[in-house]
Amino acid sequence: MALPHATTKPPDVREPAAARTPPGPSGRSRRGTGVRAPWWFVVPAISIYLFIVVVPSANGALYSFTDWNGLRPDWSFVGLDNFAAVFSDRAARAALLNTVVLAAVAMVVQNVVGLLLALGVNSLVKSRYVLRVIFFAPVVLTPLVAGYVWSFLLSPNGAINDVLRTVGLGGLARDWLGDPDTALYAIVLEIVWQFAGYSMVIYLAGLQAIPGEVLEAATIDGAGAWSKFRHVVLPLLNGAVVINVMLCLIGGLKQFDQVMAMTGGGPGTATETISTAIYKSAFSLGDFPFSIALAVVMTVVIAVLAAVQFRLTQRKVS
Repeated sequence: MALPHATTKPPDVREPAAARTPPGPSGRSRRGTGVRAPWWFVVPAISIYLFIVVVPSANGALYSFTDWNGLRPDWSFVGLDNFAAVFSDRAARAALLNTVVLAAVAMVVQNVVGLLLALGVNSLVKSRYVLRVIFFAPVVLTPLVAGYVWSFLLSPNGAINDVLRTVGLGGLARDWLGDPDTALYAIVLEIVWQFAGYSMVIYLAGLQAIPGEVLEAATIDGAGAWSKFRHVVLPLLNGAVVINVMLCLIGGLKQFDQVMAMTGGGPGTATETISTAIYKSAFSLGDFPFSIALAVVMTVVIAVLAAVQFRLTQRKVS
């Protein structure tokens, strides 16, 4: 016997909105309160940042237009005289050029080496985990300590020259840090040795985020190792490239520790950077207005180059 059709609808068992999200004490929902709460948590951090970084930086930018000597409370505005002195000083111009060259060369070499290391330790080699630790180990060293170690290795009687003499290449041995033609690139070598592992970790994270199905599809389509890397892997690493290039560029432009430990800016001004020139002008010569103006120039250079580099690499990513 056929059952009659039901003529009544089942009751609606869904809870009313008021029962699911009861209003708070002031009549606002919990969701609204949760959106506003995080802004209050960042107020202490922002206040500390403003007090420690922004306010001193603004005062420094102000003093770059004065004749303040760092001690007396009275000073007067001199306009752009300090900046004119910076660009007319031969040593300051050499420091600016050395800084740009050091940052550019270190950025390129460090990224290439870091990417090669990441590709190597991303393979199925049994010792890949040990190799990752070994390659990353120099990063945890203090840059000043690493600089002193490499200054010993690159000295005329250091380990590198001893190795060259042992293998019959004694003609290549030289005072690497005392020769104006090689001193700056010797510092680049130390920087790459210490921080290539840092770039490796970022590239390794990017490589491990690439779906295996994409690589398998490229292999099925007949792509070789180089074609797969150029047309599949490298485009998917654009995010890691942007981060690495940005960090390397900024780190190279504000380079100080390794230079002071290895050469002190010498011989002559062959390895002088903007950071070391600021230090010497302020604390060795007592020319505070000049050093502050040089610091402002360095800030502008870093901001401009970082912005240009970010726009160029970000355009590739998009």
